[in-house]
Amino acid sequence: MFKIRRIYDDILPVDREVIHQVQDILRERFPTLHEETIEKLPLQLRDPLKFRFRTILFVAEGSRGRVKGFAILQHAPDLNFCVLDFIATATRRMGRGVGGILYENVRGEALSLKAMGLFFECLPDDPQLCRDPEVLKENMARLRFYERYGAFPIINTAYETPLNPMDDCPPYLVFDNLGSIRILFRNKTRHIVRAILQRKYEDLCPREYIDMVVASFKDSPVLLRGPRYMKVENPVTVKAVATAEKDIVLAVNDKHDIHHIRERGYVESPARVDAIQKELEKTGLFRKIKIHHVSEKHIKAVHDGDFVNYLKKVCAGVQPKTSIYPYVFPIRNNARPPKELPIRAGYYCIDTFTPINENAYLAAKRAVDCAMSVARTLLEGYRLGYALVRPPGHHAERRAFGGFCYFNTAAVVAHYLTGYGKVAVLDVDYHHGNGTQNIFYDRSDVLTVSIHGHPSFAYPYFNGFRDERGQGEGLGFNLNMPLAESIDGKQYRETLEKALGRIKKFQAHFLIVALGLDTAKNDPTGTWNLTAKDFEANGRMIGALHLPTVVIQEGGYRIRSLGKNARHFFLGLWEGALLQPQKPASNISTSTKKGRNHASETHAL
Repeated sequence: MFKIRRIYDDILPVDREVIHQVQDILRERFPTLHEETIEKLPLQLRDPLKFRFRTILFVAEGSRGRVKGFAILQHAPDLNFCVLDFIATATRRMGRGVGGILYENVRGEALSLKAMGLFFECLPDDPQLCRDPEVLKENMARLRFYERYGAFPIINTAYETPLNPMDDCPPYLVFDNLGSIRILFRNKTRHIVRAILQRKYEDLCPREYIDMVVASFKDSPVLLRGPRYMKVENPVTVKAVATAEKDIVLAVNDKHDIHHIRERGYVESPARVDAIQKELEKTGLFRKIKIHHVSEKHIKAVHDGDFVNYLKKVCAGVQPKTSIYPYVFPIRNNARPPKELPIRAGYYCIDTFTPINENAYLAAKRAVDCAMSVARTLLEGYRLGYALVRPPGHHAERRAFGGFCYFNTAAVVAHYLTGYGKVAVLDVDYHHGNGTQNIFYDRSDVLTVSIHGHPSFAYPYFNGFRDERGQGEGLGFNLNMPLAESIDGKQYRETLEKALGRIKKFQAHFLIVALGLDTAKNDPTGTWNLTAKDFEANGRMIGALHLPTVVIQEGGYRIRSLGKNARHFFLGLWEGALLQPQKPASNISTSTKKGRNHASETHAL
C-alpha cells in the first residue's frame, strides 16, 4: 500500500528525507544524469522564479515513509503548459502499478492548473534513432504505456535531431492533450518548444540549434503520430488529483460538551461545535484524525506553571454544576495571592464573566490535545488542519485566563512549531488576541498579527492598540490592526491584505489562524457585517500564502450562521492553498548541463 503526496519544499525533516530518497532514485535510475541537476531539486521547489518553471513533486510513499516512486512536473503559467520532467519508480518497485498512478496524478494536476496540455520527452522506438536493441525494447514499452492515455509523439519536426551526430537516442517530444480535442497550432507550439529548450537546456543548446528546431514546426495544426501499439478509441480519462495533503485534517474536541455553562446569556455553548461540524461534513474536504494526549509541559512552555497548577487544582475541587466567578482583583497588591482557591480566581483572571467549574481544566486541556494532534500532522507532510475546539483560547495570557479562555491553544501550537521554523499567528477573531500578544511580546521567532475591533469599544478593552509592537527582541513582531465599529467585507479585506503582506515579509514556515467567526453579521458579541461570501474570500486570501496551516477555533456565537460561515471559510482556504498557482518570472534564465539524449530518460517506470 502507498499514498500519493505532494512535496512543497524541504523545510520539514520528513520532506527533506523524502527529497533525499527521490535524489537517490534519480542517481540509481538515471546514472548519466549530472549531479548538479539532482542537487538543485530542493532549490527548484523553494524558488520557482529562478528556474522559470514552477516545480511540482509527487511521491508515492509507503507506510514507513519509503519512497516507491516519484514524478516531477514543471508548470509554465506564462505559456499555460506543463512538462513532465521525470517519472520513475524505485528499482524494487518496478511493475507494481506505481508509475501508472503517478502519471494519472500528473495528468490530473495539469488539468487542475488549466494547462493546455502536457508535454514530455521520451526516447525513440525507431531503430534508426536507437541502436541498442535492449534500450529500443524499453522505449517501445514506454510509448505503448503512454498510448493508453492518448499521448503521442509530435512528427514532421526536427525535435529529435541530435546535438552531436554521434549521439544515440535523441528524444521525441510527446504531447498529451489531457483528454480534450485541443489542436496544437503552429505559432503557439513554437513558443512552447522554445521555452522548453531554453529553460531546460540553455547552457547545452546553442541559439542556432534552438532556432532550427523551432523553425522546423511548420504544420498547422501540428501533427501527432497515430497509434502504433494498440487501438486507442477511448483513452484513459483524466482523474481528479487525490493526493494525501489535499485533505484538511480535522480534530474535534470530543470532551467540549462537558464544559457547559447554563447561565442565561452565556453564549459560549456546546451548540457552536455541533453547528460547525454539521456544515463541514457537506464539503468532503475533511479527514478526522485520532486525538492524542500531550504532556502538560507543552502548556507550561507558554503559561506560568503556578497558574496551570492552580487551574487544575481549583477545577478539581469545584462542586458539580457549580461555577466560580472572579469578583475580587489584586489591583493594589498582586504579589500575595490569597489562600482560598475561589478567592484566588481573581488573581489569575482578567474579567468577571469567565467561570471556573469542575470541567474547565479538562475541556481546555483536551482542546490543546486536539490542536497539537493537528500540528503534528503538518510535520508528516499535510498542509491544512483544523482544531474544532471549545473553550477558545486566544484571550488566555501567560498567567491569566479570561474571555471564556483558559489555555492559549494557538500559543501552545505556535511555540511547539518554532522547533521546526518561524511561525506566524494570524488572529481574525472580532476581539483582540491579547493572550497571544502577551505570551510572544518579547520574541522574534513568532510574528503575532491581530485584526480586531478597536479596544475603545471592544473586549478586552485594555489591549490591542496599534502602538503595541512588541518589546526587546520582539519589537516589531507584534502587529495590531484595530478597526472601526462598523465595517463590511471589502473594508475587512483591505486590512487583511496588509496583514498577509506582513506575514510574507516575515517569511514564516508555519501559519496559525485563530479563527473567530464573531466578525459575522448579527453576531451577539460583535458589530461587523461579514457574510458567508466574505468568509470564503478571506479564506482564499489566507490560503494563497501557501503555508502549512493550523486553524484553531476561537469565537463565533450566532448559531444560525456559524456553520455556514465556517464552511465557506474552509472552501476558500482550500482553494487558495491548493488550487492557485504561483507564477514564476519569465525573464530569468537558468543553467543545466545534461545532454538532451540523457535528459530524456525521464520515464523509468
